[in-house]
Amino acid sequence: MSWRQATRDEVYAYYTEEFPEYVDQLLPFITPTAPKEFGISFRERHPICKAKRPDRDFVRRPTWRTTSDGEPIAQNFGDFEELVSFIQSPARYDPFKGSEYALVDPDLTEKSDPVSDGVYYALDNWEHPWVIAVDIDAKDIAKARAERELEENNLKIQSADASRDDTLFAESEIRDADPTGYPYTFDDIDRAIEYGFETRDVFTDVFAAEETLVVYSGQGVHIYLLDDDLDHRYDEKSREVLNDFLLERYEIPIDPVVTADRSRLLRVPYSLHADVCRVVQPIESPAFDPRTEARPQFLETESELTHD
Repeated sequence: MSWRQATRDEVYAYYTEEFPEYVDQLLPFITPTAPKEFGISFRERHPICKAKRPDRDFVRRPTWRTTSDGEPIAQNFGDFEELVSFIQSPARYDPFKGSEYALVDPDLTEKSDPVSDGVYYALDNWEHPWVIAVDIDAKDIAKARAERELEENNLKIQSADASRDDTLFAESEIRDADPTGYPYTFDDIDRAIEYGFETRDVFTDVFAAEETLVVYSGQGVHIYLLDDDLDHRYDEKSREVLNDFLLERYEIPIDPVVTADRSRLLRVPYSLHADVCRVVQPIESPAFDPRTEARPQFLETESELTHD
């Protein structure tokens, strides 16, 4: 089992050799023109064309150029091929090319072309009502568990807020458990997946939802409620009610900001979570085991070489 950060070469290989095979399986509201933005994070900062502006380790690119009133007038990505090219080589195929806010072309700088450490899309959407998604993170589950353990042992953390989480995980020995060095254990990931399917059951049993989806996100899960809400169109108030319902009545440890904030970005399904070498993907059962599943092809090759 490999649970580690992918190398730069592995990330590049994934997006050039493996990711294009998944394009046809993307959710119907993730197209070159549907979400209002795509986002890409980089492991190393890369310069932009505007002088005296800091290098960027994250960029957001809208799918449409718009009028001053926000009306779409021209596509930034003509088709999936252009979008995939941007993901594979963000600086060479930046749709902002020609703008002072574009990433500097790698041929014009000593820095190499950045690779996409994370690929994201906006929940705010042009064609589909504002997408409802719930985020459950293994780190949040581990943090709550560590706090309970310390409280039971009558221990208190004296650290300032900035370092409190690191101290908390150190005191609880979470970082020493498998996967070593991460702010959660495999049990926390398993519990996040279980919570994900509990959330899906709430959607189907309580809200009579007909279309739901659980997506393994690399270090947790995203749960989608995909039925159209013709009465409210998923407005902010209805999302806050949903958050309260899941948190208070069912005690499911969701991140309420993800559900409520329409400007949030989520990982694109079938993108690579480079921090753990796992493919973000829909899953069918809480029995899903990320230790052995969702492995990119380069890990399969690594496993074969290990056993030769």
